[in-house]
Amino acid sequence: MKKTDTAIFAGGCFWCMVEPFDQMPGIESVVSGYTGGHVANPTYEQVCSETTGHTEAVKITFDPSVISYKQLVEIYWRQTDPTDASGQFQDRGDSYRPVIFVNSAEQRQIAEASKQELNASGKFDAPIVTKIEDAKPFYPAEEYHQDFYKKNPFRAQIEEMGGREQFKKDQWGKETK
Repeated sequence: MKKTDTAIFAGGCFWCMVEPFDQMPGIESVVSGYTGGHVANPTYEQVCSETTGHTEAVKITFDPSVISYKQLVEIYWRQTDPTDASGQFQDRGDSYRPVIFVNSAEQRQIAEASKQELNASGKFDAPIVTKIEDAKPFYPAEEYHQDFYKKNPFRAQIEEMGGREQFKKDQWGKETK
């Protein structure tokens, strides 16, 4: 029986967070959803109202014998602006804040070490402010949000034009994936 693990990352609009992980070997699934809040089974409209405490995130099921949690964290950093705690690119507010939600002490250790390494690298002029928090219940988003980049490629491209792609190119060059 194949062993899988999960990782939960928030980095702005979940539409933009699916494709970079979805394309990697060892990824079983990438689900868009909501986590970190105080309302059970929130809707998109509720989360957008900024009253539920939830953050848009992706839950990744992966095979750790093919891709490690550390590799996933490294991919995550290359999708976000880790110096912006108030949202990501054109998406502003707590529901778009960057967070690594950890499922274990081992994941926390890996995420904290990676964050310290990124901070020490001098890659960014400002400090890395992405939070690392314990995972809370994850609620899958409505079906129309799942695999959005596949269902709506033009709309997904418009979302990417909100500054994320240019930031990734400027900050990471060819290292984005």
